[in-house]
Amino acid sequence: MDTKKLRQKILDLAIRGKLVPQDPNDEPASVLLERIHAEKERLIKEGKIKRSKKSASNTSHYEKVPFEIPKSWEWTRLEDYVYAVTDGDHLPPPKSPSGVPFLVISDVNTGRISFEKARYAEKEYYNALPENRKAAKGDILFTLTGSYGIVIPVETERRFCFQRHIGLIKTITSSSWLTITLQSNYVLSYCDKVATGTAQKTVSLAHLRDLLIPIPPQREQERITEELSKWLDSVNRISLENENLLCAIDRTKSKILDLAIHGKLVPQDSKDEPAIESLKRINPNFTPCDNAHDTNQLPESWCWATLGSIFQHNTGKALNKSDSLEGTLKPYLTTSNVYWNTFDFTEVKQMYFKDSEIDKCTVSKGDLLVCEGGDIGRAAIWPYDYNICIQNHIHRLRVKGLIDQRLYLYVLMLYKWTDRIHGKGIGLQGLSSGLLDKLLVPVPPYNEQQHIVAKIEEIFAVLDEIKDSLEA
Repeated sequence: MDTKKLRQKILDLAIRGKLVPQDPNDEPASVLLERIHAEKERLIKEGKIKRSKKSASNTSHYEKVPFEIPKSWEWTRLEDYVYAVTDGDHLPPPKSPSGVPFLVISDVNTGRISFEKARYAEKEYYNALPENRKAAKGDILFTLTGSYGIVIPVETERRFCFQRHIGLIKTITSSSWLTITLQSNYVLSYCDKVATGTAQKTVSLAHLRDLLIPIPPQREQERITEELSKWLDSVNRISLENENLLCAIDRTKSKILDLAIHGKLVPQDSKDEPAIESLKRINPNFTPCDNAHDTNQLPESWCWATLGSIFQHNTGKALNKSDSLEGTLKPYLTTSNVYWNTFDFTEVKQMYFKDSEIDKCTVSKGDLLVCEGGDIGRAAIWPYDYNICIQNHIHRLRVKGLIDQRLYLYVLMLYKWTDRIHGKGIGLQGLSSGLLDKLLVPVPPYNEQQHIVAKIEEIFAVLDEIKDSLEA
């Protein structure tokens, strides 16, 4: 079950007046808006807030509204429903080892304020800020740039300031209804429509202020908030149960692979040729390896070998500017194209390959590809009838004899899951050719390799079906 979609469906029902029934005895929303208008007029006269240039009268009526709402509800601009819609100071604060926390988007992108990694600004900087740029308990933060549309209720009384990429909505009434509305897909879709920019899209304060929000009567707001809390608690429980089930499926897959590489997933057949015989046909001088660190003994017909002894191993071409225009222009794969037994062709780059490089750097159907960097050890088998080239951050493994490469895709998967594949290097780590070649792997008889793969894929298909149903 896709709990994110379920949560949004419930929010959608709430903001359209379909979560709880309307009560004709409720004071209509127009009266609530009149009180808010009167309160803002009082504060304007006292000089505590400024009048908005677009400020509406006591109620608002619009020719084009986003969707239908009950008769007792009203549409209004966000700015007309709150004291102010503003953002953080546009000047960077002086850095300070202590003082008042200065929040950036990474401090609020979970939907909650985190002071754990916050930088600090001097107290004098905070004190000099205008009041409409100081958040108080009950206000709402709203991210404006990059990861825009994140809603953060202010639930702390601790003083803090924040960057200009975070908006501040200073509320007059309870923030519960406004938080519900701002978290809905309706508002996120609005933000997607009005956001501008190239590198990082931004929702302007003008657009946020102009956002039309549906306002129920005050008492209905309270009933919706109470009912929504019950529904979302149930959704959160389902989400947690789903996460636990998904983790259990992953653990089960890992256990299946562990049984597979120790000869416990399918029975051995005494008629099968022992693995060492087929390995000696690859290399007459082959000597079985000893994996002393593995406490599980292999069946008699199996043996340990290095990955380099059963696969021919190459890496692709490094992009070299000095000879980048020599040769034939060809598409090539990078680690961003290779995922676990699948490929992403959203962006396939091209570079020139010399004739002398093409054989070494070309992938053919059935080759096992392993990522040197990025998600180190991530692997996939090339399943297509056409060839493609690879960059030097991808290892190409091509079987030398009677070896089922599919089994070693699963071996690498298990090694990755159980933290048996590591990169080396300072800064950016990578899985070198030497490390990969020396990786010890179990080798069953060829027929048994095929039986193991068939059983793994049979079980995984069932587990994936369960997983898909949980995420649907």
